[in-house]
Amino acid sequence: MAAASSRKFSIVSIGLLSLLLIHAPLATSLSFSFNFSGTGGDPCDAELRCERDTHIGPGFLELTKNDIRGDTFSVGRASYARPVPLWDNTTGEIASFATNFTFQIKPKVEDFFKTCNVNDSGDGMAFFLARYPSRIPPNSYGSNLALFNDSNNINATGDVVAVEFDTFLNQWDKTVNHVGIDVNSIDSKAVVNVTKGLVSEHAMTAMITYNNLTGVLQAKLRMDDGEPPYDVQWNVDMKRSLPEEVSVGFSAATGACIELHQVLSWSFSSTLEAGSSKTTKGRRGRRWLVPVIVPTAVAFVVLLCAAVGCFRNRRRIWMKLHGITEVDSDAEHEEADFERGVGPRRYRYQELVAATNSFAEEEKLGRGGFGNVYRGSLGDHDRPVAVKMFSAESSAQGRKAFEAEVKIISRLRHRNLVQLLGWCDSTKGLLLVYELVPEGSLDRHLYGSLLSWAERYMIILGLGSALRYLHTECDQCVLHADIKPSKILLDSSHGTKLGDFGLARLVAHGAGPQTTKVVMGTAGYIDPEFIRRRRPTTESDMYSFGIVLLEIATGRRPVMVQQDSVVPLLEWIWDLYDRNALLEAVDQRLMAGGLIDDGVAEWQLQRVLIVGLWCAHPDPGVRPSIVQAMNVLQSEDVTLPVLTPQ
Repeated sequence: MAAASSRKFSIVSIGLLSLLLIHAPLATSLSFSFNFSGTGGDPCDAELRCERDTHIGPGFLELTKNDIRGDTFSVGRASYARPVPLWDNTTGEIASFATNFTFQIKPKVEDFFKTCNVNDSGDGMAFFLARYPSRIPPNSYGSNLALFNDSNNINATGDVVAVEFDTFLNQWDKTVNHVGIDVNSIDSKAVVNVTKGLVSEHAMTAMITYNNLTGVLQAKLRMDDGEPPYDVQWNVDMKRSLPEEVSVGFSAATGACIELHQVLSWSFSSTLEAGSSKTTKGRRGRRWLVPVIVPTAVAFVVLLCAAVGCFRNRRRIWMKLHGITEVDSDAEHEEADFERGVGPRRYRYQELVAATNSFAEEEKLGRGGFGNVYRGSLGDHDRPVAVKMFSAESSAQGRKAFEAEVKIISRLRHRNLVQLLGWCDSTKGLLLVYELVPEGSLDRHLYGSLLSWAERYMIILGLGSALRYLHTECDQCVLHADIKPSKILLDSSHGTKLGDFGLARLVAHGAGPQTTKVVMGTAGYIDPEFIRRRRPTTESDMYSFGIVLLEIATGRRPVMVQQDSVVPLLEWIWDLYDRNALLEAVDQRLMAGGLIDDGVAEWQLQRVLIVGLWCAHPDPGVRPSIVQAMNVLQSEDVTLPVLTPQ
């Protein structure tokens, strides 16, 4: 009944909105996003304005040259191809905006011209707002970061507001590696020193926001180490600093010293819609229409409501005669709502039939949550993919899982998560299309081929990195709710990819747990507290993470059979811990196969086993967060917890 009332209200609202449209422009807040690791073609020229040396590389946007003979004194910019409104002269409104991007500044080992010391890099990159269209100034290489030239780099007017990621010490800089806020000058108004350095092989994530109420421009930089982000902010008068419409994007430069500047993904959103000032002016010219259109629109609404009421009565009678319930008819409305929220590409069913050779048995990779998974190849380049088909017998439950998986994964970008490429929702079935992770699931390797300890340790750190991203680095905390080895996939170098988000859910950071009607997951990996309270939490994810750690270190499944009796793995390891004999739990195949270096790995093994027990502690209040767990796993200097089982 609630659903029917809601739709009746919505239909009436359409008529009322027709009145409001006389006064209100058809506009939405501006937002866009790019994932440069995808295969959607070259966005330069179409969606991005790429200047000078900027180009699309394999899985990233390369801002400067990557050429051993020509990458010194390189400049490049990449900006959104259309103008972005920053403030409206007619209304006086200033935009609030937020942008997030993942990037890396990588050292360039080769220096063909031998112009720098081996440890020197230069010069850095920036996120900028500048006059539209974007144009790189002449002589803007090196310390000018493709933002300014030598004649105006200290005192420009109305040109650039930027957040710089500087890697070279110039005369106006206080430190070598820093994040700074630049307002029409390369001499930053505010800086924060990045003690761990900006140049590395690891990706970083930047979050930049502008609040139009406070005038504060804030930048946060999060490294891949679980530590709190570096934070810098400054009050910026956008009206005085920049024109109404701006370019937004990235710039980078090298001088005599070189490095690589690569953007992996980028999203941007603003509260001021595109074309708002023009729409406002145009609206004034239509005011003479009000006396003419209002009576007509009111009459139209009355007739529309009467027609809708008649139609609904006839429809209800027809549905009753054919045995169709109101709930059944709601499905198509839910599908439309769902489709509007989906980010990845929608595939036609026939495309996926062709890609998987009609879902041939020999292409079957296995069975995932709610359905079979098939190998396939898509596109002109025969990109290998994994196609997950939701089974017919779980259609009702599978539909909800399908929606959850698409909606959640489409928002996530991390190197340790399986990438969702697309989806298909047809009368033939529900399907998801993922990147194909070539080496399959962890359980096949753990109990089939023999993984060395070094490989197992890197798999653990990759899994922890994925979980840290889900729990702490997303806009909303994501609970996976079914972490186990069959959900952990390995790429060609045995790098970790966590997948299968069919049970995942989004929760606000710091929000209390919500009760679920049905307890789902996998026996042996489910938190007993979750079974009792039916409330998935970060602590229940940590419990599963702990069990997986113990399984990787011991090579034993969560439930063992010993001398015709069933012994839980967790209970067995607690007993060894109490007897101070924890290392007896280590997979004996590692010792016998010479796949472990006692001198290097003993502290890692001990920490993995203790952190596993800590995460799976019977008292959820004792369990660590993923950040705490990763700190203990990665550093020999962090004190190990002393545990007492209840």
